[in-house]
Amino acid sequence: MSAQPDHTPAPLHAPAPGAPAELLARLRSSDRAERWVPAFEREWAAALEESRRTFSLAGLYEVVRDWQGRLAHASAVDAFIASGYDDGDAIDMTELRGRRRR
Repeated sequence: MSAQPDHTPAPLHAPAPGAPAELLARLRSSDRAERWVPAFEREWAAALEESRRTFSLAGLYEVVRDWQGRLAHASAVDAFIASGYDDGDAIDMTELRGRRRR
């Protein structure tokens, strides 16, 4: 009998070592830089502090993945907004992600 759980979550792949710096450069060149750069820097600083307390890089990896996703989907969001569709029945993705972790 093994002490390992029957189902383990798939391991998350670590971003490349230069990913945060590259991401910040992309954010700075974005047309949303005025809002996004300070937000990224706040989230990064909070994750860095958490990492120092917990000795885990998971929070830093999550910040990078979240912001990479935001950049990757920004044009689709812009197109959606420009189309005039109503998103009043949308689900908050941070709430949805929180449900999956529990």
